Amino acid sequence: MVEHITGMLALIGVLSLLCQWAGWKFRLPAILPLLLCGLLLGPGLNILNPDEIFGDLLFPIISLGVAVILFEGALTLNFKEIKDHSRMVTNLVTIGAVITWGCITPAAHYLMGFDWPVAFLFGALVVVTGPTVIVPMLRTVQPKAKLASILRWEGIVIDPIGALFAVLVYEYVAVTADPTTHVLYALGLTLVIGFGIGAAAGYFIGVALRNNVFPHYLRNTAVLTIMLGVFVGSNLLQHESGLLTVTVMGIWLANMRGVDIADILEFKETLTVLLISALFILLAARLDSNAMLGLGIGAFGVLFVVMFIARPLSIWTSALGTSLTSKDKWFLSWVAPRGIVAAAISSLFAIKLEELGVHGASSIVPLVFFIIIGTVVIQSLTAGPWAKFLGVKEGSNQGLLIFGASKFSRELASQLLAKNIKVILADSNWDSIRQARMENIPVYFGNPASEHAANYMDLSGIGRVLVMSPYRQLNPLVSFHFQDLYGTEKVFGLNNNEANVGSGRHQLSESYLKRLCLFGESISYAKIASLMAKGAVLKVTNITENFSYEKFRQRYGETAMPLVYITKEAKLKIITGETEKLPVGIELISLLPQEAQEQAIIQRELDEEAARLAKIKAEEEAKAAAEARAIREAEEAEQRAIEKARRKEEELAKFEADEKLRLLEEEQAALIEEARVEKEAEAIKAKLAQQSEQVVADLEPEEPDTGDATVKSDKQ
Repeated sequence: MVEHITGMLALIGVLSLLCQWAGWKFRLPAILPLLLCGLLLGPGLNILNPDEIFGDLLFPIISLGVAVILFEGALTLNFKEIKDHSRMVTNLVTIGAVITWGCITPAAHYLMGFDWPVAFLFGALVVVTGPTVIVPMLRTVQPKAKLASILRWEGIVIDPIGALFAVLVYEYVAVTADPTTHVLYALGLTLVIGFGIGAAAGYFIGVALRNNVFPHYLRNTAVLTIMLGVFVGSNLLQHESGLLTVTVMGIWLANMRGVDIADILEFKETLTVLLISALFILLAARLDSNAMLGLGIGAFGVLFVVMFIARPLSIWTSALGTSLTSKDKWFLSWVAPRGIVAAAISSLFAIKLEELGVHGASSIVPLVFFIIIGTVVIQSLTAGPWAKFLGVKEGSNQGLLIFGASKFSRELASQLLAKNIKVILADSNWDSIRQARMENIPVYFGNPASEHAANYMDLSGIGRVLVMSPYRQLNPLVSFHFQDLYGTEKVFGLNNNEANVGSGRHQLSESYLKRLCLFGESISYAKIASLMAKGAVLKVTNITENFSYEKFRQRYGETAMPLVYITKEAKLKIITGETEKLPVGIELISLLPQEAQEQAIIQRELDEEAARLAKIKAEEEAKAAAEARAIREAEEAEQRAIEKARRKEEELAKFEADEKLRLLEEEQAALIEEARVEKEAEAIKAKLAQQSEQVVADLEPEEPDTGDATVKSDKQ
């Protein structure tokens, strides 16, 4: 029996790890593989029976696990951060949560037949979305940065608020379900103990942390141990008040001034991942398949209300007075998957309510799991096409995540931010982060490859990662983490040559070394830090037709270090090797060492002197050209005058010839006319003569035929 329990515990641990890895690998919410694994081991194959294995220990294990989950979530609820975020986020976690609760509660009552107290509790449980399901979905869908930020922060903030709300509703239901207690007295005592002990415990732990009462290596263990002790003590004072107490305790600690809880939060997140994974497999394995199937058509009705009524109504109401467009609202209305917190809390509450004999308590867990499966599966599959259809997907992600907030990184970030390129600086050195904040640069304090960063660091619009930190052990971890997230070609690191020297077991992988080409294979963090300490500066240069990259090299010399450039299309290009030529029409950001600056001054003076001499030469050439032009114009004028005179002479000669020809033609015409007249006169004369002869002939008398022939002949 002992071996069986040990084997089951080991199996749960291994499967938890595999499910988390599968969710990370395939960009899915980890809740899906965890749920499938639990259902397969429990109702499916009947391999894992949590009640049989753990017996009476099951309830304490779940109870303590949920307490840790609620405390960790409460540590993230910083009221100042809520104020710092958009009005939309604030409305969603307040007004929107109440609207969602108000829509789901009557649906559970009328469609599932829940009593009103159980319906109120169910509505409070499924208000929570949670970053563990939102963040993987956003990485896949990649909506606009504004929409991604709203959804991400809604999941982060609603997590502890919704959990606190669910705890309060549960306390009321649990008190009213016990006929031996007075409702107002028991509920009032629960609230007083929960808020009182929670606030007091949070305050005293905060004072202890602020005054370094615990050594550094005991801080996380001490906080966890005290939290569990407060949880149990609160339950002893007032039954079931422990969850409220630890939630208030975490919220108080998160909002206490001068208390650094970053390490504690990171430790709790690691522990929570383990607890959530194991708990979810156990809780899914406890599900009764008959109970899931027995939900009936009412479960689909509740899912319909959750997705198509409650969520759109809360979004459109919360968006009143904001700048969100209708397309933005329709997208936000579709994305609200329920998460692990709802499943864990509902399972614990169901067990307790079943012990109190509350009617319908056994149906809470199957219905909550049904809502989780429905929202996660449906919205994971359809959110991407829906965002594309609405036109709210983010374009090409040009932003940069820079690991290492050194002076060089801050100046590079400032230059890129001035060009509207999104930049986030991440570092675990508080002084560097503080200086970056003073320069209004977006920052993340801590390890960017941590689970906390995955939930809280806004990577919307970020497409590439530059690893430029002095942390040799952490750099490969960050590089591999983001290579898996963005791809190998999107992550670059500085070639810290000295880090490659060592024993064989400390040698870095070949694939990692190939990516250490940022700004050139000979560029290392130490070299850049040394150059910055000696007065190197970053400069933006416009590469144009008149000032090409060759002229840039000529002015600043070979010591100038090109870093990145921005194209005409506002695309950011990272320089990762020796560059001989760059296109024109770009804005080049480069690092200029002191030598390059001095050479630029000398080269600028030489260029100015050359320009002055060129100007003088140009003026002399212009003067000579003007004189030559004047001489040429005079010669051309003289030539034109000669040509004009020649043309006039030619025209006069032609005129005289034309006149002579005309006179000659007139004389010829006159002679011809005279000859014609004379000829006509002669013809007239001849005709007149002939007529005269005819007249004479007609006047002479005719002689008889018998006359003398001789006499006739004489007459003739």
